[in-house]
Amino acid sequence: MKWLIALLIVVPALELALLIWAANNIGFFVTVGMIIATGLIGAFLAKKQGVKAIGDIQKAMSSFQPPGENLLRAAFVLVGGVMLMTPGFISDAVGFSLLFAPTQKVYKPLVYRFIQKRMKNTRVIVG
Repeated sequence: MKWLIALLIVVPALELALLIWAANNIGFFVTVGMIIATGLIGAFLAKKQGVKAIGDIQKAMSSFQPPGENLLRAAFVLVGGVMLMTPGFISDAVGFSLLFAPTQKVYKPLVYRFIQKRMKNTRVIVG
């Protein structure tokens, strides 16, 4: 939990510093244009990938297959799309990386490890 609080403070500060640096070096309007462009491109890609992910989930369920991998991919697309909507170059880079299958392979083991750790730490009380 401590790392989450630190992340919520450090990442926006880095984003702001990078945006100020970019505005000073390449110009304010170019920086704003890049932010708007990545937001629009990200929204388009997230929608396209999201529709594909939902189709894959429906296809898996209609053939009586567990939709686990497809649900994870849909979650990556959702988080990536949200990150692309937020202004900033760091969030855009991470957001774009969450939209594509080759880079999703990097995140999958981390997510699986996180889920397994949370499941081990959870106690179920029955009765």
